[in-house]
Amino acid sequence: MFGLDDAIAHLSSGASVTVVIFVAVLLGLRHATDPDHIAAVSTLVASGGERASRAAARLGAFWGLGHALALVLFGLPILLFQQFLPERVQQGAETAVAALIVFLSLRLLVRWRHGYFNLHAHIHEDEAHDHAVRTPLGAFGIGLVHGIGGSAGVGVLILAAIPSTTVACVALVVLALFTAVSMTIVTTGFGLTLSSARVAAAFNGIAPLLGVASLAFGFWYAVAAWGLIAYPL
Repeated sequence: MFGLDDAIAHLSSGASVTVVIFVAVLLGLRHATDPDHIAAVSTLVASGGERASRAAARLGAFWGLGHALALVLFGLPILLFQQFLPERVQQGAETAVAALIVFLSLRLLVRWRHGYFNLHAHIHEDEAHDHAVRTPLGAFGIGLVHGIGGSAGVGVLILAAIPSTTVACVALVVLALFTAVSMTIVTTGFGLTLSSARVAAAFNGIAPLLGVASLAFGFWYAVAAWGLIAYPL
């Protein structure tokens, strides 16, 4: 993102294995702060209302595990054989990520419109619709889609910076694991923030801004996935 990954990755050029692994840790920790992750995670956690503090860490962990698994499964063929997923499959995965962000943004806006975040309202919605997304399995599936979409970029980045195939594969696994750790930390932080009394009291006014911003980002991400506009470098 904005050249930061390239700058971090190049720290490993010609360095010892220890430094390479440390750089992979840094890349993994930074990867969770990509705008698409932030947009999706923030709207997902925010939609949980008062349950955010209890569910955020678990959702983040499973989201991160799904993401890590996809990075390893689809990144290893890139490192070992320089075999990439077809471009259309990559674009489809990125479009699915965009659709997910749009869906979560719309759900947040609908809940705000119905007074879900009004502290004086006592609304008991049907949780069946929520169940599919706000479960470990649902979060794991979301992470898989995110990981498929990002595997090519991560694989190319590591391949360019690390000449040793063995070390590059180890670095990929380390990066994937620390991406999962970082995503757990990020979602836990969102959950704790949203569950605080001060933020909860103000969130009814914040929710539409977050929803609209994430919705706009989701549409932009979909357009960028098909090369109609460029992703930020």
